[in-house]
Amino acid sequence: MQSVNSDLSASFSLNFVLPLCFASDPFERTPKSEMLCTCSGEQFQLEQEEDLPKSPESLATRDFSVNGSSSRVTDLESNSRFDDGLVDEAESDLRDTISLNYEEARALLGRLEYQRGNFDASLQVLQGIDILSLRPKLIKSISLNFKPKKVRSKSEKLKLPINLMSVHSVSLLLEAIYLKAKSFEALNKPKDSALEYKNIIDIVETAWPFGMPDCIEEEYKLLEIFHKSLESLPKLWIQCGCFEEAIIAYKRALTKIWKLNPNSCANLQKDLAVILLYSGTTSNLEEAILLLLILMRKMIIIKEINLDYEIINHLMYALSVSNQFEMLTSQLELLLPGLYTREERWYFLALCYYSLNMNNDALNIIRNSIRVSERKSKTHVPTLLLGAKICCENLNRENSFEGVKFATRVLEYTKYEKKYIHQIGIAYHFLGGCLGFCARNSLSNVEKSKLEKSTIKLLSQALILEKGNPNILYSLAKENALQRNPNLAIKFCTKYLNEEFGGSINGWKLLIICISMQKRLKEAEGVLDIAMDQIDESGAKLEFLKLKADIQVFEGEFNRAIDTYSVLLSVVESCKNNKQVEEIRNIEIEAWLDLAYIYIKLNSYQDANICLEKSNHTQFTSPKYWHIKGTLLKAESKEKEALNAFSASLSINPDYVPSMICIANILINQGGNNCVSIARSFIMNALKLEATNHEAWLNLGLISQSEGNAVEAVDCFQMAFEFEETSPVQKLV
Repeated sequence: MQSVNSDLSASFSLNFVLPLCFASDPFERTPKSEMLCTCSGEQFQLEQEEDLPKSPESLATRDFSVNGSSSRVTDLESNSRFDDGLVDEAESDLRDTISLNYEEARALLGRLEYQRGNFDASLQVLQGIDILSLRPKLIKSISLNFKPKKVRSKSEKLKLPINLMSVHSVSLLLEAIYLKAKSFEALNKPKDSALEYKNIIDIVETAWPFGMPDCIEEEYKLLEIFHKSLESLPKLWIQCGCFEEAIIAYKRALTKIWKLNPNSCANLQKDLAVILLYSGTTSNLEEAILLLLILMRKMIIIKEINLDYEIINHLMYALSVSNQFEMLTSQLELLLPGLYTREERWYFLALCYYSLNMNNDALNIIRNSIRVSERKSKTHVPTLLLGAKICCENLNRENSFEGVKFATRVLEYTKYEKKYIHQIGIAYHFLGGCLGFCARNSLSNVEKSKLEKSTIKLLSQALILEKGNPNILYSLAKENALQRNPNLAIKFCTKYLNEEFGGSINGWKLLIICISMQKRLKEAEGVLDIAMDQIDESGAKLEFLKLKADIQVFEGEFNRAIDTYSVLLSVVESCKNNKQVEEIRNIEIEAWLDLAYIYIKLNSYQDANICLEKSNHTQFTSPKYWHIKGTLLKAESKEKEALNAFSASLSINPDYVPSMICIANILINQGGNNCVSIARSFIMNALKLEATNHEAWLNLGLISQSEGNAVEAVDCFQMAFEFEETSPVQKLV
């Protein structure tokens, strides 16, 4: 055998190689005898192996590897002499073989052309291989050649079909398809390339319908080709814009055992999750989340795959858009120290609790984070801004002061440098919002005026830095409305709606309320009708109908308001299957209470009682219920019972201003120094909470008048008149 090989090496004939190198179609069909490699006119045949019979059609018994140079032959016809190096490589590849069939010879030459970078020539050669006719034989050979070793006894090996292709022949032909796909890919033909990769996967999957057998070893070239095809196919479908096909390809690679290494399998799972999240297909978001959770477990708990921050980021996004913040919190708590800094981890957790409306928990995390940062002389600006935002959105006396502190620290850290211009603008916005609340609750008129001016100035500066920021425009509109500047409020509110393309319910409501402050009630109703046409949502429709009824009550058109509430209640009935059942139920209760108030104004006390009965299950939690009940009792001249009802309202909410004013009014009517003094204390408390409430100023004037203080009474009546002129149809805060 060794002598045969040495003789073959010494006198290898070019009768086979030269036609391959220079023929326009190097593999025209020739008789089988002409396809044999010859040496000095003699044919050599290898001794048949004892274990496996060789196919008479395919005697390639080894994996032919080519280590040729990368230089490219560009124009063979222009050269007078053929390329000696190419011939040498062909001889090297064919040296150890006796014969090749037509397809295998093409596969070898196709590989040579591909490795030299001649992709067009490689395709010309490889496209001559009729894979369609070879497909059944390839499938059969793969299926039978790779059975578990315990089944493959020596006697059974001899029973294998005579024309069964060898392992290396199968690998050679699959490699030909693979190189064909790579050539298409190099020539920027992704769809053709994808079809070739799919061809490889179809052949192997048909041979192994239940996944790859255990007897397959990693060194098999077939395994390498198949794995590369599994990884390349979905990427090419994505490149073609065929996202559904890409998803199918990913699932084919993942649903069966193909002996992919853990990191390769993880990359496929991650890529599938990404396409499910971002491709815009109708695929299930839950599937993407499940894949990412599996990857997190492999990465953090099992430590089977390498650390990949992209997996964490994609999972954060997926759980955020699906409102699964509780699950996101638990996943963040699993992260080991060192993956993120302590400040970043606490910031992410605070964001989760904020998204779950657990604002107190979020603020506690932020306070702890800031305390630790201060000890290290560090400042985490995003944490400070989040704290200021939470305080600004949940204003009370404590939060307003803390919000001012957070925002001021951001400004101190950034030192008004240009690189922090965005953070400075946001800090101005939150600082202005917190100062506005402080102004409304200030006991000193001088301090209140100063804080109001500072609020407008800060919000204006924020708008200069954050040009066109809709949130700042809305805050400016609302703050001007609260300061009873309806013209400026309408100006900023209109700009806000333009930025939001008319899609903001709160923006339309604020605009309508600001127009009503100018006593242009008919115009306000017209704008409201436009808003209802612009935003066709059930929740928005309910809010707009409620506002429309309030405008009609404000005009004194009680019958029209009753009709509007009838429409609102019919819409509520149609929305009861909605997910937001509790919110819709609250709107329904508010509607019944407002109807009761309207019937009291119409002196229809029996109807008012019926409306109250519709909402009496809220009597333990609703201050408004007891306030309306007290108003009804007062109208029926049952002042003692009315006082008890108003007191019940204040026991539920001590800051419920309408009940404070009604108690004061009853005490004023009763007269007596003791009653007037108590009435004054109620009115002063009401004015601390709502300094622009015209009814409170009116009753304070009545108290001053009863006490004989005419000058103070006139001033109070004047304030009541001015605030009534610009009073909104709905409370702004």
